[in-house]
Amino acid sequence: MAIYHLEAKIVSRGSGRSACASSAYMSCSEIYNDYDGVQHDYTRKRGLVWEHVFLPEHAPPEWKDRKVLWNAVEAVEKSRDSRLARELVVALPIELDPGSWKELLTEYILEHFVSEGMCVDTAIHDTDGNNPHAHILMTVRPLTDKGGWQNKTEKEYLCIRNGEERGFTASEFITARHDGWEKQYQYKIGKEKVYLPPSEAERHGYERADKHPKSTRYGRQNPLSARWNSDEQLVEWRAAWADTVNRALERHGIEERIDHRSFKERGITEQPTIHEGYIARDLEKMGIKSDRCEINRQIRADNKLLREIRKQVEKLAKAVSDYIPAIAGKLETIRSNMIRLWYHAFENGAEQRYLSDQIETVKPVLREYKALNTKLQSKQDDKKDLIQKKEDTGILNPVQLVRLSQQITELTEEIEELTFRRSELQSRLHCNSDQEMKSYEAYIGRMSQNLERLEQQREALMREIDSQADQFRETKTGVDPDDTFPLMDARLMIRDNIQAKDIESLKDDYGKQFDYIRFQRASENADQKFGEDPDAFRARGKVLIMQQRLQRHLEKPETSSVSHEKHYHLER
Repeated sequence: MAIYHLEAKIVSRGSGRSACASSAYMSCSEIYNDYDGVQHDYTRKRGLVWEHVFLPEHAPPEWKDRKVLWNAVEAVEKSRDSRLARELVVALPIELDPGSWKELLTEYILEHFVSEGMCVDTAIHDTDGNNPHAHILMTVRPLTDKGGWQNKTEKEYLCIRNGEERGFTASEFITARHDGWEKQYQYKIGKEKVYLPPSEAERHGYERADKHPKSTRYGRQNPLSARWNSDEQLVEWRAAWADTVNRALERHGIEERIDHRSFKERGITEQPTIHEGYIARDLEKMGIKSDRCEINRQIRADNKLLREIRKQVEKLAKAVSDYIPAIAGKLETIRSNMIRLWYHAFENGAEQRYLSDQIETVKPVLREYKALNTKLQSKQDDKKDLIQKKEDTGILNPVQLVRLSQQITELTEEIEELTFRRSELQSRLHCNSDQEMKSYEAYIGRMSQNLERLEQQREALMREIDSQADQFRETKTGVDPDDTFPLMDARLMIRDNIQAKDIESLKDDYGKQFDYIRFQRASENADQKFGEDPDAFRARGKVLIMQQRLQRHLEKPETSSVSHEKHYHLER
């Protein structure tokens, strides 16, 4: 089924990544990085479904070639820990085909990124046919109208006027200076250094200690970059992805929907307990039957029913059985027991199917997750070894250094891909950590034990159903055939009250999960087990109603000659 998963990452040199390597990895292509001289070759990588580069209006057309685009990004960033790109990894709905994936991805990218002035490199991966996802690699610097890069930040001087301090960029200061604003510099006052405006320092004859004016630590961030980097913007992108996917699902007539909000935002508060476990609690809060809670309800209800039946059987065994009202009461009581037994059996079967489906769904995920963790740990260990080798390699061996850098970069991208897959598997089971995933192994064990308990309970229910059927047949054996209709009438007279009590009893056991349709099926199964025809009882019930109406009419006081005449004809 479609799941919501969107992971946001920053591609930065500080984390050991490069824009060229990330693009080559996601597009399964070969890109040479002019910045560090490393060749990134992923042409043998499998699983690529589609790749494309989207450019805004003012971007140079040669950037359609991802090699040119990302080398331009690498060239403009000078710092060794620069942010090079932003990456989103999104899970694609498995219900749609590759053509629909391209459409919804294109819609999302054009509307929310390219329209903002970003260059976007994207690719769809689906290695095994069960994990379709897309990489969206975006530039982080805005573009000018002429297709050049804007600055991410601009130096901001902290100027002072009449004791008030305010920040100005270089271009803003040209105007601010005429309004009386002055830059501040460090001056020596004894052994201390203090920021002062030149006019005040000259009056006291202080010596300037530094030629650099006072400024904000990081400068003033480009407003567009600041918005792109904000938490609020990420929330909007997350919500927009859910909306885009849901529109695509709706267009294709698929009822499934995804939601970007967390459980907490949707009003579902997690309250894990040791006894039943947080998973059971969460499912119950969502209106979904959990195995632990449902098993407990099922067993309590079944045991309660069996105790009631035994008491009723013992009581009925002592009752007089040679007259119709007593036999009718006994038969309807047995029928009541049978209906509730069948209802519990249906609930039991539904719960068994639910648990079996859960186990079949969770087990493959856990197997893949365990294997993936092993592979991820191996890759991380290999990366550590390569980093150590690089540190031990001298600068006089540049060829070896480049080769080690390339291997480290390749491992980094592979680790990123494995980390995303691990995060996606966690999302499928509503987990947020490795420890929570490990708890699912114990969860599967409990579910298997519960299946065995349900099967034992079902066998007990079916044995009791057979026992009740035997008692029903024994009770009817001694009934005179001439008493068939009187016995049927007597049973119909008490059936509605008994059935109402049955419904109330089952509602007490199952609460809001009580199902009237399931109760009707239980009634039909009970009659079938007894070999009785429900249509015959319904027809007899209509006759009984007509007789009761006629009786009330005959007993009505006569108030006119007309009524006497009607009475005369009725008697005749």
